[in-house]
Amino acid sequence: MTSVVADTHTLIWYIFDLERLSETALIALEQAVNSGSPIYVSAISVVEIAYLVEKGRLTEDVLARIINALDDPNLGIVLAPLDRNISGAIRQIDRVTVPDMPDRIIAATAFSLRLSLVTRDSQIQALTTIQTIW
Repeated sequence: MTSVVADTHTLIWYIFDLERLSETALIALEQAVNSGSPIYVSAISVVEIAYLVEKGRLTEDVLARIINALDDPNLGIVLAPLDRNISGAIRQIDRVTVPDMPDRIIAATAFSLRLSLVTRDSQIQALTTIQTIW
């Protein structure tokens, strides 16, 4: 199995609540890590989590554990920075289908890296420019 990109909720559930992931999603994440391929996480996901902590929708512990997971080279979770390629790929993610900018950035990350995106988001799943797994 190759690397995958994890959506924000996928990352949170992968670290905190595996039962919320579909069987297909969990298999894709585990196969990536077990084969030595990273699970990529868009930098915007960390921003999104910090924002949800500020709004009181997530606890500080969630952000701390996500940061620790990204810092632990043994977990196979790698931060994908918002770079020139991803910034350019944003135009490949239909704004009408996926109006939320963080979601478009996450989808553009998968598009730019030419990887599948593990997501439950039905708007992202409706895109034809990337492959999704759920």
